[in-house]
Amino acid sequence: MRLIHQLSKETGIPIGTIRFYEKSGLISGETKKEVTSNNYAYYGDECIEKLRFIQMAKAVGFTLSEIKEVVDVWYKREFTKMAQIEVLDRKLLQIDSKIEELKAMKNQISLCKYNIEKLSSYNNP
Repeated sequence: MRLIHQLSKETGIPIGTIRFYEKSGLISGETKKEVTSNNYAYYGDECIEKLRFIQMAKAVGFTLSEIKEVVDVWYKREFTKMAQIEVLDRKLLQIDSKIEELKAMKNQISLCKYNIEKLSSYNNP
């Protein structure tokens, strides 16, 4: 068991971010029942593994709300392979949709650029 500053040091995640994750329900610490002089939360190995899972999921584009939906069951291996694949397939569809959106934006910007260049060539013979 470790305190939040030790957890932060071990994972490289800032204390403020860890507290945010805890307030969001993504992780949780435990107080020691035998210690009544403070309200310190202690974090076990499970928190480190969940924090690493959160970092990995964020790195590949999952939102915190998406992560919150699956972190406990995914981490505890309670998700069937099919359920895991469905989560990943949904994310792939979102990414494909975003790619199409970005392509449309790129085409629009290219068209605007072309029109500006064409207009300036008429004004500056």
